[in-house]
Amino acid sequence: MTNASPALLRPDGTPLRVLVVDDEQMLTDLLSMALRMEGWEVRTAGSGFQALQAAREFVPDAMVLDVMMPDLDGMAVLQRLRQSGDDVPVLFLTAKDAVSDRVAGLTAGGDDYVTKPFSLEEVVARLRGLMRRAGTAHAAGAEPILRVADLTLNEDSHEVERGGDEIELTATEFELLRYLMRNQRRVVSKAQILDRVWNYDFGGRSSVVELYISYLRKKIDHGREPLIHTVRGVGYMIKVPQ
Repeated sequence: MTNASPALLRPDGTPLRVLVVDDEQMLTDLLSMALRMEGWEVRTAGSGFQALQAAREFVPDAMVLDVMMPDLDGMAVLQRLRQSGDDVPVLFLTAKDAVSDRVAGLTAGGDDYVTKPFSLEEVVARLRGLMRRAGTAHAAGAEPILRVADLTLNEDSHEVERGGDEIELTATEFELLRYLMRNQRRVVSKAQILDRVWNYDFGGRSSVVELYISYLRKKIDHGREPLIHTVRGVGYMIKVPQ
């Protein structure tokens, strides 16, 4: 894994805290190692009740939570956390791959979902995204402004301008544009966009990507030199006009 991403820290400059909850010791050990390599502080729990206690004591910035556990499952843990007013971002882990389970996890108040088996790289990337979106982390020494030609996107204030004109975007349009701008001059597929912007891939939903690309084009490119381009049969890219 090439760790070109800047280190993420709490706003006060201290390491981010992640609570990893899974009843498989080997899995929690591997995840802990990967997360500590990011410079984060990690605590683990092997059951639902341990997770609730650790959440109170450790006060994590994010939680990796297994759905299937012997005493109190992940859904019940999340429900108790939310009822107590704890809005910690939660990344669910599960061996299940059914659409209904993914929907249940997200509608229960989970923020993202990774299906076993998964790569450690994927979990780290998802956690980085969760904590940035939640506003609990910032990139050390990173400039929050993304630029492509006369288009600018401020990752902190969520302001977008082109040629000095402010552009109003929905939350999803903003995430899509940010993903394109972070991958400037690189073609990204519909599947990659679904995975990174919508955080899941239900299959057969690539039309939603086409729809949101058209929304962005109307707001970003209409009446101007086009920045968003379609690469037929491959995907989309954003680049400075030649």
